[in-house]
Amino acid sequence: MTAQINHDSTGVTQIVHAQSANGSDKMREVIVEEPIAIAFNGSSAAVMMGTPSDIRDLAFGFALTEGYVSSIQEIESFEVIRHEKGFEAQLWVTEDRAEAIAARRRAMAGPVGCGLCGIESLEQVAKSLPKTPARLNLTPSEISQAMAEISDWQPLKERTRSTHAAAFFVPDKGIILAREDVGRHNALDKLVGALVQDGVDTSKGAVVVTSRISLELVQKCAVLGSPLLIAASGPTSLAIETARACGLGVIGFCRGEDYEVFC
Repeated sequence: MTAQINHDSTGVTQIVHAQSANGSDKMREVIVEEPIAIAFNGSSAAVMMGTPSDIRDLAFGFALTEGYVSSIQEIESFEVIRHEKGFEAQLWVTEDRAEAIAARRRAMAGPVGCGLCGIESLEQVAKSLPKTPARLNLTPSEISQAMAEISDWQPLKERTRSTHAAAFFVPDKGIILAREDVGRHNALDKLVGALVQDGVDTSKGAVVVTSRISLELVQKCAVLGSPLLIAASGPTSLAIETARACGLGVIGFCRGEDYEVFC
């Protein structure tokens, strides 16, 4: 079976030839997955596999949640460069921040097998997080509403059945913003980037995700400053431990009227 290179107008899906269980041929729309590099002042910081949509939001959110900048005001300019095998999101930051990023890169560089380098890497996993704002108390109907509404914000999932979504729910308003990506971390970074660029008060709403809750999602929500994370699936043990330490509320297995409160 050969993929037909027929992209939609946004370049994030592709039509491919597939065969059903009964042997009949069909055409299937699939999500595009490509490498996306994030670079600061000309130096690459990370490469991730993701959906090439809302790349500006992804880059701004990643820069903030991973500690490369402390606020988006430190980002002076931005551009997306299309390469043959993927995309590069290039951020230019202030001189002080560029020096801090360079120092961070030097600290991460070391000989392979170095014990101290390993210790530093493990400490990075348990990085210090800000305390989340005052707890957001949603009613049971609001919690169910938050998860129910997210499907209306997932056009790519509707077409491909292959994406995660992250959304922001505000009481009395419902979901006000959402982003999709083949990767759950990317979807959340895109949401973070969109929210901070729009100047949304993130202390007044909950983050809603269609995936499980891992440590990284808790860390990103804490940096965002949202007091509550609601997910379709469950949290990991370290996600619960970290959420309790920083005061983030966690609700998992939210489906229909059922859900479980972990902290």
